Amino acid sequence: MSLLAKSRGEVTYQELSSLHKWALVVLISMGSSIIYAPMYLKNVFYDPLMQALGATNAELGLMVSAYGIAAMVCYLPSGIVADKFRMRTLAWVGFLATALLVFAYATLPSVAVCLALFVMMGVTTILVWWGTRFKVIRLCCEENEYASKIGISYSIYGVTGLVIGLINAGIIASVSGSLGVQAMLVFLGAVIAVLGVIAYFIIPDFKGEINRDAKLFSAKEALQAARHPGVIWACVAYFCVYAVYQGATYTTPYLTQAFGADGNLVNVVGLIRTYGIGLIAGPVVGFIATKIKSPSKAILGGLVLSMAVLVGLIVFPHDPAAALTASILVVVFGFTTYGAFSIGSSPLSEVKIPMSIFGTATGILSVIGFLPDVFIHTWYGNMIDAQGVDAFAGIFGFEIMFGAIGCICLVMMLRSVKRHSATETEDRAA
Repeated sequence: MSLLAKSRGEVTYQELSSLHKWALVVLISMGSSIIYAPMYLKNVFYDPLMQALGATNAELGLMVSAYGIAAMVCYLPSGIVADKFRMRTLAWVGFLATALLVFAYATLPSVAVCLALFVMMGVTTILVWWGTRFKVIRLCCEENEYASKIGISYSIYGVTGLVIGLINAGIIASVSGSLGVQAMLVFLGAVIAVLGVIAYFIIPDFKGEINRDAKLFSAKEALQAARHPGVIWACVAYFCVYAVYQGATYTTPYLTQAFGADGNLVNVVGLIRTYGIGLIAGPVVGFIATKIKSPSKAILGGLVLSMAVLVGLIVFPHDPAAALTASILVVVFGFTTYGAFSIGSSPLSEVKIPMSIFGTATGILSVIGFLPDVFIHTWYGNMIDAQGVDAFAGIFGFEIMFGAIGCICLVMMLRSVKRHSATETEDRAA
């Protein structure tokens, strides 16, 4: 089957050429990095975006919260949608619909219109596109190849984010004012649209990809998954890990407002913290988790190190001459938080949940785990608007609190798993 030709019939991964399979991995990995970039631009380009939109810190955070609320609603049904529709359909429709919304965002409309656009992007990127992220990669490889394929996928994700981010930084540096932000959004929309066209032509119709018997929702399975020993602890721990990971966003305005750091330096540091560090952090923490045979313990270590860096950021003197040193601390914080987040969902594998309800458990994990997007950005934005530079000590203090709660949840999860395992051993012995 031709790589650039639309498939006329259903195929299995064995019928695809090696080049075609890798093209699918690259496409989905790049897409998972780029399709979410427009909603999280403030993670890197905080000040330029706020100025271009004429928004306050709270309003900028509210936009991400609006996206987060839409995402929360869409996570559970997105799995059902992924079982009901072709991957090719979900991919190209998700890409192109999102691209159109990004082009509308590029007009720099009012905050109220931006809120509506972010809600709609929640639908196109989560309800429509999210299900393709892992399923396409699973469909084009053997089961025992999946772990290595998804690991490589995350590396492609990081490289793509870094390259696209550097291009965006170049646009912001060379085109001043709101025109730079508009050019950056048009560029992102164009790349997403191109990925949609490519997806239409190279993603085939896979045999067995549609489950025509998939239920819309099973309350019994959801309750069974939630009651399984350790699952709720794992979900709350993921919530805390994600909260600390998202808190790293506020190291960007911290550098500019507390240290008066150069805007271009801050943009580059933000890119390294958000994408570049992931090329190292994800594989390193994943390797450690494999060696010690416990993702939870590796995440615990990441959270403890994150809290130590946060203490350093709180006590660090706000001297403009120390901006470079503060930037190094920010990058270290990026390493510890990205590392913990990259394997944040792995504790589900430790609780040994039955495969029949694993999908339901991951849905619950997504809903609880990504909940910080709903409130944390508006909360922290309001703090900065009200307190200025003084707000960052409070923000970092709350991040330490989330880290500590996450550590407690992981310890409790490990205890639940240990007790459950001991009970099963006793039952078998009897």
